[in-house]
Amino acid sequence: MTQTLSRRRFVKLTAAATALFTAGGKAQLGYAPSLTYPAVKVANVAQVKTGQPIIFNYPDASAPAILVKLGKPAIGGVGSGRDIVAFSALCTHMGCPVQYEGGRFICRCHYSMFDPAKAGQTYQGLASSWLPQIPLRIDGKGDIYAVAVAGLIWGRVKNV
Repeated sequence: MTQTLSRRRFVKLTAAATALFTAGGKAQLGYAPSLTYPAVKVANVAQVKTGQPIIFNYPDASAPAILVKLGKPAIGGVGSGRDIVAFSALCTHMGCPVQYEGGRFICRCHYSMFDPAKAGQTYQGLASSWLPQIPLRIDGKGDIYAVAVAGLIWGRVKNV
């Protein structure tokens, strides 16, 4: 026996499926919760100044990363202004280092640019993938921890 799916039922099912796939921070940031990432202390909120990047390595010593306080809310941002974010410091085009300048990440090798307020979105240059964002957590003392990587770090088959 065949059953006809009404337009109303189809819309409800589609809306429910969309909500399921986009619900929760882990699904939105796109990192695999099955991977075990280390929680690494990067800085304390008191040390972070707007526009002054902090360089660190995550998830291991061979993966440079940058934490920055943008001064405006950002996707995945933490802190009272939701403006502290972190990203891999390797360009997704060919792995050159990126720098934080003028409110954006810039790759000097081939001039790709990434928007840290929009989850590392590429908006200029040869890079076709967004910068991998590093989700952060702040504890009760104000310590900021890197806790995962949303996206694949350039040159790797897996992040950990």
